[in-house]
Amino acid sequence: MKFSKDHEWVTVAGGIATIGISNHAQGQLGDVVFVDLPKVGRVVKAHESVAVVESVKAASDVYVPVSGEVVEVNGDLAGDPSLVNRAPESEGWFMKVKLSNEAELSELMDKAAYDKFVG
Repeated sequence: MKFSKDHEWVTVAGGIATIGISNHAQGQLGDVVFVDLPKVGRVVKAHESVAVVESVKAASDVYVPVSGEVVEVNGDLAGDPSLVNRAPESEGWFMKVKLSNEAELSELMDKAAYDKFVG
C-alpha cells in the first residue's frame, strides 16, 4: 500500500489501482455522510480532484494519486458512506483506475513514510 500527501492510499494488482482515503484522513473528517464518486470511463490525471467526501464536519475533495481510466467505483458507498469510517483502507475504497503511467507510483510514500508524514 502506498500513500499520497493528500491522504489517499493506492494498492495495485494487474495494472489496476484501487484508491481510497487513509485512516488518518477519515479520522480528521469525522462521520462520513455522503460520497460523490467519479463516473466509470472518466480519464483522470494524477493529483486531479475526482471525488468528494462529505462528513458532519466538512466536504473535502479526494485527489487521484495516479493517472488512468476509472474502471470501477465502490457502489456500496452510496448506501453506506460510513463504510469509509469503518474500513477506510479496505472495504471503504472509492475507485479502481487502470494505470496509464506506473512510474507515478514511485512518487508515493510507503506506510512508514506516511505515518511519519502525518505524525
